[in-house]
Amino acid sequence: MTGATPASVEVNSEPKRQLKLQPGQQPQAQPVAKPAPANSIAVFKSNQADGTVLFSDRRPVNRPYQQLHFDCFACDPNSSINWHNTPLFVRPYNRIIDRIAQEQQLDPALIRAVIHAESAFQVAALSKRGAIGLMQLMPDTATMLGVSDPLSAEQNIQGGSVYLARLLKQYNGDLNLTLAAYNAGPGNVRRHQGVPPFAETQAYIKRVLILHKRYQQAA
Repeated sequence: MTGATPASVEVNSEPKRQLKLQPGQQPQAQPVAKPAPANSIAVFKSNQADGTVLFSDRRPVNRPYQQLHFDCFACDPNSSINWHNTPLFVRPYNRIIDRIAQEQQLDPALIRAVIHAESAFQVAALSKRGAIGLMQLMPDTATMLGVSDPLSAEQNIQGGSVYLARLLKQYNGDLNLTLAAYNAGPGNVRRHQGVPPFAETQAYIKRVLILHKRYQQAA
């Protein structure tokens, strides 16, 4: 689970047509897709006939798709963002966050801080590792948590908060270990018997703690 800057979306509603060539015929040059911005990747979202949502790094053929760009920033230890004064997201998803925080016995400021660090409150954020949505759920984790649509804000916050609450309980309320496990996985926390020596994870923890305090103060 990694952070993201705002995602941009390009929509193509027209199905692609496959070219049929005669023996010996050379294909004609086709329009080149608009490249992703620097330091970003492109992910294509499409729907199968049965409604199943697919994500791929390859442009779908013969069906409508959305092209999503994702830029990672919370995972970069050398990020130039000042987490002490970067604007907060104090209004988005208030009702959802407050309800889920009460259900899971979590500080709503913590949920908001994790969403901020993970996706900058971009509901369509997709990471190059495959993490999806506001709380950047990996597909396997989303399935485990019963999240059928990780791009649904409510489902994503619900799943991410349940996972966060489980980790807090597992680590007896230790927020550093909880955030380390959320970012790097419980296996790495166990393997290193504490916060892993990953620059990404250590930077992530510091940023979430800063945001957590700021969201508490803003509340």
